[in-house]
Amino acid sequence: MTSGPDHIGDLAGRTALVTGGASGIGRACVLALAAAGAKVHVVDRAGPAAEAVAAEVGGVAHVVDLADPTSVAALPAEVDVLINNAGLQHVAPLHEFPPERFELIQLVMVTAPFLLVRRVLPHMYAGGWGRVVNISSVHGLRASAYKAAYVTAKHALEGLSKVTAIEGAPHGVTSNCVSPGYVRTPLVTGQIEAQSRAHGVGADEVVEQVLLDRSPIKRLVEPEDVAATVVWLCGPHTANVTGTSIPVDGGWTAN
Repeated sequence: MTSGPDHIGDLAGRTALVTGGASGIGRACVLALAAAGAKVHVVDRAGPAAEAVAAEVGGVAHVVDLADPTSVAALPAEVDVLINNAGLQHVAPLHEFPPERFELIQLVMVTAPFLLVRRVLPHMYAGGWGRVVNISSVHGLRASAYKAAYVTAKHALEGLSKVTAIEGAPHGVTSNCVSPGYVRTPLVTGQIEAQSRAHGVGADEVVEQVLLDRSPIKRLVEPEDVAATVVWLCGPHTANVTGTSIPVDGGWTAN
């Protein structure tokens, strides 16, 4: 699956909204959706970065903090393609996990996607077509220690996506998750640096022996790989692909 020539024009005339669109997977999705012909709204709390990405594709930047549920009301409702991508991580044992951090992660990664789906579905229903793609994770399908908030949020997102698929089916709306393994993003880069310090080993060893220990393919997933899967789910041949989760994980969940 690529976002190359086969997808040019697939989304002409469509409007997309990408949360966490200023960097990493979100930025790659913005570029791929725009290349497929969509007008893209870039949502991120990092103002200058969001505006730069939006300018790159002729899109529109929205500088909001999705931890504030009221912020969703300021975002456009006339959206044909919704990409719920914004997220954050915190690593700590359960008995030491800060409750306020747990709550923040649920607000950004569960409540905000719910509110956005709720906001855009009427427009999708009215048009008889819509695509909701939720950027989940292998941690929406499996668990790892010390990531209680993230694993909880991604499992919840998978459930929300399935309900959206069931309710949206009569209206031409599909809903799916893309569930990456470890992707070369700022969030993962920070984890690599932290693990490198904690274990006293080089970054390459952290990637292969710690992060990708369970993965048969010993390399990080690129953001563009995830974005290509997202665009494919929005294309003309996926009307019957709904309510599912597609791992892009180098075999992590198979092992």
